[in-house]
Amino acid sequence: MAEIILPVRDYDLAVTLDSGQVFRWQRENDSWIGVVGKKFVRLTQIEKGIRAEAGEPQEDWNWLREFLQTEIDLAAILKTFPDDEPMRNAVSACHGLRLLRQDPWECLASFILSSTKQIVQIRQIVSQLCECFAQPIETFDGKAAFLFPTTEKIASLSEAQLRSCKMGFRAPNLLAAAREIASGKLDLEKIRAMNYTDAQHELMKLRGVGKKIADCVLLFAYGFDSAFPVDIWIERALQQLYFPRRRVSEKKLLHFAGTHFGPHAGYAQQYLFHYMRTKIK
Repeated sequence: MAEIILPVRDYDLAVTLDSGQVFRWQRENDSWIGVVGKKFVRLTQIEKGIRAEAGEPQEDWNWLREFLQTEIDLAAILKTFPDDEPMRNAVSACHGLRLLRQDPWECLASFILSSTKQIVQIRQIVSQLCECFAQPIETFDGKAAFLFPTTEKIASLSEAQLRSCKMGFRAPNLLAAAREIASGKLDLEKIRAMNYTDAQHELMKLRGVGKKIADCVLLFAYGFDSAFPVDIWIERALQQLYFPRRRVSEKKLLHFAGTHFGPHAGYAQQYLFHYMRTKIK
């Protein structure tokens, strides 16, 4: 067992892990358990920051700092948000929300599976996919945990095998993405060096990947803070919070989203998304 305390201020672990960015973290009493890369980890919010426990000795913990984004200057990012009432309310309601930095393949696959599904359903599908087709990993107490299935493993499966995980029409989309990546036709690492427009275009070559899924991956896996995923929750938030007295077309909403929220628009989007999903009835 290895343990470290990551000192960090203004970090709400529960809000961050439960805000629809990731789908494999589980609450266990006052802690959260999950897998980062190939490491099983337990995270606990404490007064000084976050206590992390891993099952094996660690030479360094930079992999976890990177995933949790504990080193970023959150206050500086929040200062770039527009100074309007909806944004102020969202920041106040979701104090300490951070964007995570995920593995690109797991993030891409998860959001391909998210299409037209609610978060609880996405969690169920992803969990079943890992249980069926991923390598088991040792935990602290012998409970089952799994890595995320590799592109090679998914590419070797049939559509019927994937459909057994209750993913429905998303199965051929996931299979096609895995085969494109496993064959080398699409290199997820090369996307890191691209500009936002080119990176979005590259991901949208994949079957079943539109702007929303591409932007989720660019924001949550690659750190393109200008990416602004628009789904039904965000459309509802923009319409209800910014244009409450008149119906605005989708085109105008997208233009507003792309121009109003500043250089860290994706960060602002996540605050609005979680605020709309959990605080506004």
